[in-house]
Amino acid sequence: MNQALWRVTYEYLAARLPLPEWAFMNYGYTAVAPDTDSLELTASDEADRFCIQLYERVAGAVDLRGSDVLEVGSGRGGGASYMKRYLGPATVVGADLSRRAVRLCNRYRAIPGLRFVQGDALALPFPEGSFDAVVNVESSHCYPSMDAFLVEVHRVLRPGGHFLFADFRSGEKVRRLRDELARCPLDVVDEEVITANVVAALERDSDRKLRLIRQIVPRWLQSRFARFAAIEGSQTHEGFLAGRTQYQRFVLRKPA
Repeated sequence: MNQALWRVTYEYLAARLPLPEWAFMNYGYTAVAPDTDSLELTASDEADRFCIQLYERVAGAVDLRGSDVLEVGSGRGGGASYMKRYLGPATVVGADLSRRAVRLCNRYRAIPGLRFVQGDALALPFPEGSFDAVVNVESSHCYPSMDAFLVEVHRVLRPGGHFLFADFRSGEKVRRLRDELARCPLDVVDEEVITANVVAALERDSDRKLRLIRQIVPRWLQSRFARFAAIEGSQTHEGFLAGRTQYQRFVLRKPA
């Protein structure tokens, strides 16, 4: 799916499906062996386990206790809410390009120390050195320029701060992403290919997601949304299985 189509899809979701209980849109993460996930969640969060476990894998890579965290591409706010409630940061700010998504999040997700603002990933509305960590999960594939985004991440991070990043790329874009990260002014300190874990989550959560699509998405859009959600058997899911698309996780650090 090209960048323009991703953007239209996200805007449609925020405008036409403002359901407070729909908090996540990522593909999820789980252990490859079934029934071995150990993350403890409250009963109210259990339905979103796979999506939450992706945030745990990405944002939990460093200790966020007492820190100021920015999530770029906060979407429907579930990830920012999870980080604030479970990982112990002092503050979390979610920034998203969609004004409708920001309104939804401030209405349903805001708690003390958590807020949401409208902002462009390539021109973040924050002063230099505002955050100890920047989190970006499954959002950057929509950006017109990864290089410009990384410059902004470096700018808003404090010295010694971390960029906690995960996303997918297909074909030549996998190598391009590595080149973009290598030439940015941040140091890569950890990286991991998590495609198998993402595929396992997609397959174990496929039936639930398909039921949701059939319940809330107009019939004429359901096939497109099945691909968007990478439902088992969709073109997106098959791309991961065949190795044409990789899902990667990185930890980068701003030099002190």
